[in-house]
Amino acid sequence: MNVSKDTYKTISQPSGEVLFKEKNSKFFGYAFPVVNEEEVKVHLEQLKKQHFSARHWCYAYQIGTDKISFRANDDGEPNNSAGMPIYGQIQSFEVTNILIVVVRYFGGVKLGVGGLISAYKTTAQMALENAEIIEKTIDVFFKLTFDYKNMNKVMRIIKEKNLDIVAQKMEMNCELLFSTRKKNAETTFDIFSNLFEIKIEKVD
Repeated sequence: MNVSKDTYKTISQPSGEVLFKEKNSKFFGYAFPVVNEEEVKVHLEQLKKQHFSARHWCYAYQIGTDKISFRANDDGEPNNSAGMPIYGQIQSFEVTNILIVVVRYFGGVKLGVGGLISAYKTTAQMALENAEIIEKTIDVFFKLTFDYKNMNKVMRIIKEKNLDIVAQKMEMNCELLFSTRKKNAETTFDIFSNLFEIKIEKVD
């Protein structure tokens, strides 16, 4: 992802269930927005309960914008016949912070590796086409520390620069957490770091 790009694509909410059939096998596809591996586990557990008599629960996910983490899982299908075709669709649609699960009920007829790759890819594609893909900004978070007397000065800049306040603690010593788009982060940091009696630090 290049430095100047400060947006990414993901899905707004879980997609509805899609169904693809091939030679009596049924493939149910789902797409979920996720931000960490814990959420991935939760969705997988729920689907395993929902489809307890299925044969395979294959999935792929990608999380992150600058630092990408991803995983593709064949769950007992032949190597790279399920997880990677699903992950290929995540790449093809250029989405991140997403989990796609394809649940397979075996229909008694073997599909062969080529047939499996095609079925998992198609089901993942259908799940993504069934989801609403949205663009989000990559935001950078900063913490400001200042005395109460400097409150007006700080708030004026926050308003002028249209910064989003995430949290604030307003006492004699004030702390304020705000976010800004990645492309504005450096300028914003410079504005506050040049102010007298105001401390700014980046928060990961």
